[in-house]
Amino acid sequence: MRSVGAQASKARSSIINSQLYYMLDFSFYSPTEFVFGRNTEAKTGELAQKYGAKKVMILYGGGSAVKSGLIGRVQAALDAAGIKYVEMAGIKPNPTDDKVREGIELVRKNGVDFLLAVGGGSVIDTAKSVACAVDYDGDFWDFYIGKAKVTKALPVGVVLTIPAAGSEGSGNAVITNMTTKQKLGIKEPMLLRPKFAVMNPELTMTLPAWHTASGICDMIVHILERYFSNTEGVEISDRLCEGVITAIINEARKVMKNPNDYDARANIMWSGTIAHNGTCGIGREEDWAGHQIEHEISAMYDVTHGAGLAVVTPAYMLFMAQHHPARIKQFAERVFGVSDAVEGINLFKKFLHEDLKLPVTLKELLPNLSEAEIDAAIPQFVANLHRNKGEKFGAFYPITPDVTTEILKLAK
Repeated sequence: MRSVGAQASKARSSIINSQLYYMLDFSFYSPTEFVFGRNTEAKTGELAQKYGAKKVMILYGGGSAVKSGLIGRVQAALDAAGIKYVEMAGIKPNPTDDKVREGIELVRKNGVDFLLAVGGGSVIDTAKSVACAVDYDGDFWDFYIGKAKVTKALPVGVVLTIPAAGSEGSGNAVITNMTTKQKLGIKEPMLLRPKFAVMNPELTMTLPAWHTASGICDMIVHILERYFSNTEGVEISDRLCEGVITAIINEARKVMKNPNDYDARANIMWSGTIAHNGTCGIGREEDWAGHQIEHEISAMYDVTHGAGLAVVTPAYMLFMAQHHPARIKQFAERVFGVSDAVEGINLFKKFLHEDLKLPVTLKELLPNLSEAEIDAAIPQFVANLHRNKGEKFGAFYPITPDVTTEILKLAK
């Protein structure tokens, strides 16, 4: 391994001078305890107790967690451990700032010292946002716009029900501000990684096909955001990325045909964690431009994040096949066994559309909009994105307003 310091920084986001740099120095911290398997939600109480919980706030989404009996089983586990709790329900996909503010007030009012998210990424990200804001005097949104830095947080535990975001093993969170229409994220791996994550694949068997498919796309793109990198000398993480994506595609086809296939569900669930806990990105510059572009679409139209990624990602890859092709060609060769980059993109797009039944164009994603309305929305997406990210960003290729516009036109 070689330290490259300022040389690496200078080479980042640059394809103009073709300057190569090497596997980056890194510090990897991933302390989450994963408790995986059937009926593991029964262990929630003892796990919360192990990590010092005295009074818990249970956060969850809609009524399905109650109707299925999962919330009742979690409550029973906490009761058995002698842990008191309060609840906050109603967290929706594309989690919003109003629920974070509600959670902060509930925690302060009730003396909560531990947050337990029962659900998927939206619930977990809300819990993380509450966790880092309880002892902060200002508005929690300060963390998301770079006005303040997270310095401490309440501990968070997870009972995962939707494999997708990978938030059960990451220090990341994404929230939409309903007033400003900004969908932004924070990354605090030292403070916001959950203390434990309970993962029972059987809990995912009743998910609607749409949620399963959207989650699968999300986890694949989490890997691609790390794979699209100019860092040299990272064969191990290249192969990890390619291997996990290949496994996800294989298992996804099984689970879409048979939702009760335990092994397929288990492999998909664990893949979602591996995709976003940092393992696939160690030692390499990550990108995240595709996610940033999609965030503007879902911030404006509240579309399912994974479905939005199914539209944006192939378009992003097609642009890169024309302007920065080596990585796209390698993906085509190693994942789909074809030598042509565009053919590989088309096979990926076919998987998303035919196997997962996801939209792959803006028209399919936004069926209530006319072609003229989509054309009119693209400049707004571009303006919002570059208001949030600056005139140029991106670690793999410089993303300017003109580039964003071209990518979105390819997505039409």
